[in-house]
Amino acid sequence: MSQTLPLPIPQLLPDSAPFSAEQRAWLNGFFAGYLGLGDGVTALSPEEGAALMAGVPAFAKGPLDGSDDGEAPWHDQTIALPERMKLAEGRPLRRRMMAAMAQQDCGQCGYNCEDYSNLIVAREEERLNLCVPGGKDTARMLKSLYEEVGKTAVKPAAPAMPEPQVLPATTVITRNNPAAATFLSRTRLNKPGSEKETWHVEIDLAGTAIDYTVGDSFGLFPTNDPALVDAVLRALDAPADFPIGGRTLRDVLIDGVSLSPAPDMLFQLYSYLTGGARRLKAKALAAGEDPDGDAATLDVLAAVEKFPGIRPDPEAFIESLDPLQPRLYSIASSPKTSAGRVALTVDTVHYKIGKRERFGVASTFLASRIKSSAPLRCYVQKAHAFGLPADPNTPIIMIGPGTGVAPFRAFLHERMATKAKGRNWLFFGHQRSAFDFFYGDEFAGMKAKGVLTRLSLAWSRDGEQKFYVQDRMREVGRDLWAWLADGAHVYVCGDAKRMAKDVERALVDIVAQHGARSPDQAIAFLAELKKYGRYQQDVY
Repeated sequence: MSQTLPLPIPQLLPDSAPFSAEQRAWLNGFFAGYLGLGDGVTALSPEEGAALMAGVPAFAKGPLDGSDDGEAPWHDQTIALPERMKLAEGRPLRRRMMAAMAQQDCGQCGYNCEDYSNLIVAREEERLNLCVPGGKDTARMLKSLYEEVGKTAVKPAAPAMPEPQVLPATTVITRNNPAAATFLSRTRLNKPGSEKETWHVEIDLAGTAIDYTVGDSFGLFPTNDPALVDAVLRALDAPADFPIGGRTLRDVLIDGVSLSPAPDMLFQLYSYLTGGARRLKAKALAAGEDPDGDAATLDVLAAVEKFPGIRPDPEAFIESLDPLQPRLYSIASSPKTSAGRVALTVDTVHYKIGKRERFGVASTFLASRIKSSAPLRCYVQKAHAFGLPADPNTPIIMIGPGTGVAPFRAFLHERMATKAKGRNWLFFGHQRSAFDFFYGDEFAGMKAKGVLTRLSLAWSRDGEQKFYVQDRMREVGRDLWAWLADGAHVYVCGDAKRMAKDVERALVDIVAQHGARSPDQAIAFLAELKKYGRYQQDVY
């Protein structure tokens, strides 16, 4: 029978720290005892502690490298890769590798940015192509930096998708050990006449052992469009039933490998199979050059069509492709109001390049290809620093245009269920009020009940001039400042490169104008909000 402690051990180490559960528990207990923070905490013996710490990478056990101060000025999604690498110059290899990541801590790779880079340097993670938001630029930079590790990275074979199974309730669900949920439904959120196609998606979690908290993200494994797969097979002139690791070539193309964008390894393969000018072109593309000015548009099908008549061995072709990665979506529901279910808000991605329509893999999978009651491999990616304040009386300001509203719908459902007394202010925007007001009836009902204290809207295509959420924020800047002065937490969800930067710039201006501060003081004020968890972002 386990001993009940008078007080719980303070959790001093973050969940992202690279330790096992037992190691984290021992370290939390050790530091709690050392600092006098835990009542009834009994420290383990040095021998017991050493046993628990066995196998922990050297960078985790000891102090930071002597040449590193622990700061990460590059850890900002809005900074371009060349600038991030410049900020990391002179840092240890693991820190420069971190700077090469997309800086979103999205968990799509299975880690946060710092842990992923640390594990690569520790040779505990050999895959250099897991950073989906970073794309080719990150993969190329990691490949270049990896030469300093002292060996060539091993490229993994295309993974086979196991048959979905309902896992027992005691199983820990992770990216590498997903559960099989059930797809329930999709409901279009735009009204007829909208230029967009956005869906409210419901997924049944019964029997999966998945639980989540508002602010978390939902990871799911999509499949490629069968029509695209068949087009690739035709371009390769390869038989669909060619055996690949006990499966057929078509099956592996459906669920094992990414078909966009074309990876450098594919062009390297073509450079081995061609000669003359085409070989030079393939080598240039493999090196990240752009000989024809179309490199950014080349998915796998376009790459194969660029070298007609070349027939790579199907196994070599599959080995040259990246694995199909899971996709993450902000959760748009609260378990307190949607028990056993999870909701997502999904924009369908489609665009035209040349004569061919391109489609987002996961968005069109959810919008049209997966059928009701079909199994769906999935997991929950816990939020690193995006969640409601611990004190339910704290006011919150939520800024989420478009599908960025998803986590704030979850926040409001949670606050409504818990009867939190804190005030709630939502900024939402999209193109047209008549067609694109997602969850409008819900928000109106919440406003009538007093759950949603204030709702500020911005429609970019309703007037002659475009009008965005940051413009609405400036209009109500005095009231925003009053909420901030009253201790409000600010949350931003959506596009990292444009919207998030524009919103932050607007907040700096609002703090400067209405808080009687200089621009530098306003920037410092916002930095303090971030430091103390009062300014949180879920951006992509």
